[in-house]
Amino acid sequence: MTLSFFDQFMSPNLMGAPLMPLALSLPLLFYPAPSSRWLSNRLLTLQNWFINRFTQQLLLPLGPNGHKWALLLTSLMLFIVMMNMLGLLPYTFTPTTQLSLNMGLAVPLWLATVIIGLRNQPTIALGHLLPEGTPPPLIPVLVIIETISLFIRPLALGVRLTANLTAGHLLIQLIATAAFVLLPLMPTVAILTSALLFLLTLLEIAVAMIQAYVFVLLLSLYLQENV
Repeated sequence: MTLSFFDQFMSPNLMGAPLMPLALSLPLLFYPAPSSRWLSNRLLTLQNWFINRFTQQLLLPLGPNGHKWALLLTSLMLFIVMMNMLGLLPYTFTPTTQLSLNMGLAVPLWLATVIIGLRNQPTIALGHLLPEGTPPPLIPVLVIIETISLFIRPLALGVRLTANLTAGHLLIQLIATAAFVLLPLMPTVAILTSALLFLLTLLEIAVAMIQAYVFVLLLSLYLQENV
């Protein structure tokens, strides 16, 4: 049976049971548990350094009220990074290539930032819909445009993460298929294609981390507007 390039993005099933919950729980197994000892291993030390640096960069523009989101945003960042990285392993499934999952992460968090802004500072939150100094004839049009752009934000978050990871996985599969086909015909070209595949894999590792950082960074910027 000939398989499509998009079959790798289908939700896996085992005897009719969906494996999506298992794929979502795998990052928790690879996350090292904190230790109460003074001396810890290098992995735990690297993890703590990464979390501290990321939290400092993320919370730098936020006020004290936004610091309450530190645990949630840091955990979300690590969760998305681990799912993206595990999806680069052979014969694995990447949950973050599913738009439904990404929208399920983006919409509630975006909605929470909007509700916080409307509850704490409704005048400033509604003032974002109308820039200062707008001519009176343009006020209705700008309010509609800003309202549409506000509701597009969660869609942009989910689509950006899904599109980048899907495009990267498709490129890797296309180049790997080309290298496999060219190996008996033109070995030199196949070796060059394999070298390109290795470089693309390194690029995808960077994209997996960058896209998770961008997802959480944009959420923090939305939070900054409403806190």
